[in-house]
Amino acid sequence: MRIIDVRELTIPISRYADSTIASGGLTTSLVAVTTDVMRSGTPVVGYGFASVGRFGQGGLIRERFAPRLIAADTLSDEAGNELDPLRAWSVMMQGEKPGGHGERCVAVGTLDMAIWDAAAKIADQPLYRYVSERLSPAGLSTALLSQYALPPRVSVYAGGGYRYPKDDLRRLSDEIRYFTDLGFTRAKIKVGTDLDQDLARIDTAASRLAGPSHLAVDAMNTYDLANALRAARAFAPLGLAWFEDICDPLDFETLSRVASIYRHPIAAGEALFSRAEARLLDLHGGLRRTQDILLFDPTHCYGLTHYYEMVIDMIGRGWPRTAFWPHGGHLFGLHVVAALHLGGAELNPSAFAPFQAMPHELSIEDGMIDLPQAPGIGFELQDDTRRAFRQLLD
Repeated sequence: MRIIDVRELTIPISRYADSTIASGGLTTSLVAVTTDVMRSGTPVVGYGFASVGRFGQGGLIRERFAPRLIAADTLSDEAGNELDPLRAWSVMMQGEKPGGHGERCVAVGTLDMAIWDAAAKIADQPLYRYVSERLSPAGLSTALLSQYALPPRVSVYAGGGYRYPKDDLRRLSDEIRYFTDLGFTRAKIKVGTDLDQDLARIDTAASRLAGPSHLAVDAMNTYDLANALRAARAFAPLGLAWFEDICDPLDFETLSRVASIYRHPIAAGEALFSRAEARLLDLHGGLRRTQDILLFDPTHCYGLTHYYEMVIDMIGRGWPRTAFWPHGGHLFGLHVVAALHLGGAELNPSAFAPFQAMPHELSIEDGMIDLPQAPGIGFELQDDTRRAFRQLLD
């Protein structure tokens, strides 16, 4: 089996349902990976995109990694029956030196997502089921695999809550109410600019939920040491679900200082991209394996192929599967959580169009969501997402 064509398109995405609100020119890359496998007279195509928050990766995809995939003689597994995402990942990484992750990891992860989508379609399985059979669930032996059924539903929370330039508290309240109307019981909002305003935002959002314990806050890596400690002391009495991305991703000194005084859960790792960086976080970040949350984004971590290795490694270091809540907020992350039996998934109900909604047949109730049954990831099940990817082929 071979990949015969790879197409990329960089598109704008917005942090808000209202795309006219400035989002810093944020973009993402869409990719379509065409295989030589035919189904119903047409080639099987896998779709992927660069998740959210790291901008498009068109140059790296087109000039560096796609040509390696197309040039490969075969990307089949050893039996020659399936497209092998692990072999494809090795082909993409040929000649790449360790370290220097930069945005290389996102380009590889974008293609990796599309390759897993194509492989699951070839196997005629939803991605989570295909992955669960191809990769043993994290931390489980093969002997236990048959006893560990895939979950029928997955825990989710609604991501969003970006600060509005005008009428922030009213619009935030409306946004959280929209989340709860959809069936979410937990949500995450942004903090980190002004502590008094942050506390008002927390109070507004928590009043729409069952209380602060159902609300996570994300500082988007903005705090220095002094402001991080000040915020931690202010948030501590609230009992929030977690306090996320407190400081610079590699400022382990500040993170560990906060962890030493903040008794509630801390979430970190969204802007770390490799197994080596995850180990540094575990060694030097002061995080507590019994309660804290790991946010590594599978797409930004060189794709599911490398993310799985990170999960296995961190479980071996004492972290439970329930600690992993992948960043991303889209359908692919839902598959990863179900396949690897992780803690839960982020979903973005209103932000980052065209990836802001789940397929209509997936219902959310009491903070749990159904799993898709279509082969692959199922991007084609959602109208806006399907139209976006069709641009690559049309």
